[in-house]
Amino acid sequence: MTATATRDGSRWRRGRGLRHRSPLATHRWYATPWLFLLPALAVIVLMVLVPFVNTLQLAFTDSTLLRTGEFVGVDNFRRMFADERFTTALLNSTLYTVCVVPVMVVLPLMLAVLISTTDRLAGFFRTTMYLPVVMSPVVVGLIWTNMLDKRGLVNELAGTLGIAAAPFPFLSDRWLLLFSAMFVTVWMGLGYYMVIYLAALVNIDRSLYDAAAVDGAGPVRAFLSVTVPGVRSTMALVTVLSSVAAFRVFGEIYVLTNGTGGVGGGDLTMTMLIQREGTGLQARTGYAGAISLVMFVILGGLLLAQLAAQRKQRNT
Repeated sequence: MTATATRDGSRWRRGRGLRHRSPLATHRWYATPWLFLLPALAVIVLMVLVPFVNTLQLAFTDSTLLRTGEFVGVDNFRRMFADERFTTALLNSTLYTVCVVPVMVVLPLMLAVLISTTDRLAGFFRTTMYLPVVMSPVVVGLIWTNMLDKRGLVNELAGTLGIAAAPFPFLSDRWLLLFSAMFVTVWMGLGYYMVIYLAALVNIDRSLYDAAAVDGAGPVRAFLSVTVPGVRSTMALVTVLSSVAAFRVFGEIYVLTNGTGGVGGGDLTMTMLIQREGTGLQARTGYAGAISLVMFVILGGLLLAQLAAQRKQRNT
């Protein structure tokens, strides 16, 4: 009887509590998710939206580091397309993207497949390939600068093997320097994208490989007919990530050229040109903002094109 009374009393108290819940308590409950999101939203607004709006505003002014500047319309864009350095930077960044992205999409996938089929040394290869990812780009650049120097390891090895009579000008020739930077970028990114592919390979049904083997498919045929369709969405993700990273390349070329952009600035990229125009006492922040806006439009168009291609591929 007492327990029943107590149970009834508890029910009564719970019911009373529900009946007398204040509007403020309900309001707080609905505000809780927003309170958790508030720090992240504040960071996005302060670190992304505000700089973007400021860059958009600067792009149409002639402002410098020490002067606010006035509205000049599209003069910065006219000057930009007549600037030979902008043409060179746009060509180098585009070439960088075209050459690096296909390698970044295919080579890590092949390495992931090889490592996933190796049981004993899988951990060793996974760690070895991922090691460059955790290294600082400056350290990596210094290592490869020493290796690609005229008296570096690569040229000494080439001379010893009789491959070349004279040292290769890896760090002084425009195109050799650009392709050397591409090689460093690929070397640094292989482990990162390989880990992404390893996670995707786990989700492929193993019975598909058994069925392919029963049908007489070899390793190459199984790779093309089972593996590639199974990681197609991951390949699309890697394409997007590597495209943005390649077009925004900065650290590798900056370190390999010691910040000069190569002989005569022939290896300048878009980000290096923005850094040159937007920093220092002679900084032309308005002009740098215009270049940044053009770079934003190019990357946005590239991403939209890739998303449209993926959507079309899914619908077919």
